[in-house]
Amino acid sequence: MLQGIQDPSTWLALASLVAMEVVLGIDNIVFITILTGRLPEHLRQSVARLGIGIALGMRIALLFAIQWVMTLTREITNVFGVSLTGKRLILLIGGLFLIAKATVELHNKLESASDDGRGASKPPSVGVVIAQIVALDVIFSLDSVITAVGMIPPDQLWVMVTAILVSVVVMLVGAKPIGDFVTKHPTMKVLALAFLILIGVMLIAEGIGEKIPKGYIYFSMAFSLAVEAINMRLRRKSTASAASA
Repeated sequence: MLQGIQDPSTWLALASLVAMEVVLGIDNIVFITILTGRLPEHLRQSVARLGIGIALGMRIALLFAIQWVMTLTREITNVFGVSLTGKRLILLIGGLFLIAKATVELHNKLESASDDGRGASKPPSVGVVIAQIVALDVIFSLDSVITAVGMIPPDQLWVMVTAILVSVVVMLVGAKPIGDFVTKHPTMKVLALAFLILIGVMLIAEGIGEKIPKGYIYFSMAFSLAVEAINMRLRRKSTASAASA
C-alpha cells in the first residue's frame, strides 16, 4: 500500500507539488520554445519532445538518488561570509547561464529585426540546443527535487513521482499551443526572455543565500502577461477598425 495515501496532509502536499511542478514545466516549455525556435521548422517539435523527455528522466533519476542530492545542501566552503553548498553553486551557475542565454537571444532578435534578417546569427546545431536544454533541466530539476524532499517524507516517494508525471503530461499537452503562441507573437517572446532574466536573477540571489519568495516573481510575471494580453486585444481591435474603415 502507498504510504500516507489515507492522510489528508499527503494529498495537500501532492497538490502543492503538482502546482509547483506545473509552473516549472511551463518555464521549461517557454525556454525550450526559445531554444528550438532557431532550428529548422521540421526539427523543432521532435527536439522539444526530446527536451521534455529529458526533463522527466532527470527529475525521476534525482528522486531515486535522493541521498546524493541531499549531500548538495552541505557546506563546501565559505566566501566573504557566504556559505557555499553544491546546490548554491549550481544555482549560481544556472542563474548566470539563464541571464547570459536570454540576453544573447534578445540581442539576436533585436539585431535580426533592425537588419531585416541580414544580421541574424547562424542557427545552432541540434546537439548544442539539446545540451542547453539538459543544462536547464538540471537546474530546475535539482531545485524542485530538493524542495519536494523538504515537503514529503522519504517513504512517500510516490507522491513526488506522481507530481512529476502530472507536470510532464501538462508539458506534453501544452508544449505545442504555448510554443506556437510565443513564436507567433514577437512581443510575447521578448516578455518571455525578460522572465528568464528575472528567474536567473532569482537563482543567483538564492545561490548567495538571499531568498526571494517565488510568489513575488510569478505574480509579477502574471501581471505582465495580463497587461500584454490587454495590449494584444487592443491592437487587434485597432487593426480590425482600420480594415473596416
